[in-house]
Amino acid sequence: KIQIFCHQMSILQHNGSSVIAMAGKNCVAIASDTRFGIDAQTIAFDFSKVWQISDKLFVGLPGLLTDSQTFSEKLKFRVNMYRLREEREMSPRVFSNMVASLLYEKRFGPYFVEPLIAGLDDKNEPFISGMDLIGAPVLAKDFVLAGTADEAMFGMAESLWRPDLSPEDLFEVISQTLMSAFDRDAISGWGAVVHVITPDQVITRTLKTRQD
Repeated sequence: KIQIFCHQMSILQHNGSSVIAMAGKNCVAIASDTRFGIDAQTIAFDFSKVWQISDKLFVGLPGLLTDSQTFSEKLKFRVNMYRLREEREMSPRVFSNMVASLLYEKRFGPYFVEPLIAGLDDKNEPFISGMDLIGAPVLAKDFVLAGTADEAMFGMAESLWRPDLSPEDLFEVISQTLMSAFDRDAISGWGAVVHVITPDQVITRTLKTRQD
């Protein structure tokens, strides 16, 4: 008698994705891989899972990439309406609460995304948060991450991160964490995009990595 064991993949792993956000001293970084695939089949390698919301605010949406695109458009609409009504930019903390509320509204038929939020507040203090697909938030002082390479990212981030990193050191730490993690994951990788947000500017770098 032959027994066949079938591993059921989560819908969050269908497209493969890895996103991480990390805090430094008066700066914050968010990075994602650039692979777009369907299970083990790779379709493209220029698809970032991070969207810019305002000058000092970014959101990463790993998960089912059709839902990521739909949800990012909803977020942009809500932020634009807030900007028109309030005549000011939405702070990272308010944005995080809004994202959590929007996800919880749809909890019985959720968007299959796990948002990560990274930004600088009015005092240029770093703010990072993450949540699951029904909007249960976690606020962190060091890093938050999600995606198919999350276990490998946790190990590297715990080893490399330290408090009060400068923008250049933060870029190095987040890049090494992400690249070493998705090298151990078959369905994410194929390059990366890193955004480092400082009080004066946003530094965006594209990383070329192994594509196998």
